[in-house]
Amino acid sequence: MTTIAIIGLGHMGKGLAKRLAGKTDLILSARDSAAATAFAATLPAGVTVLDRDAAIAKADIVVLALPFALALEAAANPALAGKVVLDISNPITPDFSGLTIGHTTSAAEQLQQAAPTSRVVKGYNTIFAALFDRPASETAGIPVFIAGNDEAAVAAVESLVKLSGFAVEKTGGIDAARLIEPLGMLNIRLGYGLGHGPAIAPSWIKLAA
Repeated sequence: MTTIAIIGLGHMGKGLAKRLAGKTDLILSARDSAAATAFAATLPAGVTVLDRDAAIAKADIVVLALPFALALEAAANPALAGKVVLDISNPITPDFSGLTIGHTTSAAEQLQQAAPTSRVVKGYNTIFAALFDRPASETAGIPVFIAGNDEAAVAAVESLVKLSGFAVEKTGGIDAARLIEPLGMLNIRLGYGLGHGPAIAPSWIKLAA
C-alpha cells in the first residue's frame, strides 16, 4: 500500500487528509503537532502523526500542502531525494490579486529546481478546499490538472487523485504548470473576486466530432 505524507494542515491539507484517510497509509505532519494529533483523532484509525523528517522518510508520496514560499523552503530538505513530491500551491500575492511568478517559470518548476533529485508533480491547485467536504460522488467528474516530467511519478499522483474522489486531466511535462497556475488564479478570481464562491472548479469539455 502506498504511504502518503501530507506536510501542512491548512484547509487543503486537512481536506485531502479527510478524503484519503482509511484508504491508504497516511502520515500527517504540521508545525503544531498537538493540533495535528487532535485532527488525526477525528479521522479513521491508522493515521500517523510524525515530525516532518520522519514523515518524509516513511512516505512514497510527499504532499507539500503549504503556501509556495514555505513549500520552497521545504523542498530543500535532503530527505526528499527520490521521493514523489506533489506541489498543490499557487504562487499568489499577499492580497490574492495575482501571481508572483508565471509564464516563464512556475511554482512547480521552482520546487523541482530546489529538489533536483525529487520527482515533482503539480496538482490540486485549481481545487478549492471546500470541495473536499462535498460527497465524493459530486466531485468524481471534477478534474485535477496534473503535470510532471517523471511518468511513474505522474502515474502515482494520478492514482492518488482518483483515490481522493476526483478525476484526472494530465497536461504534460512540469512546464505545463505555467498554464495550470494561472488557471488556479482565475478560479480564485471567479470564486472570491467575482462572488461565485468556493463550490466551483475549472473543467475541460470535448464536443462530439
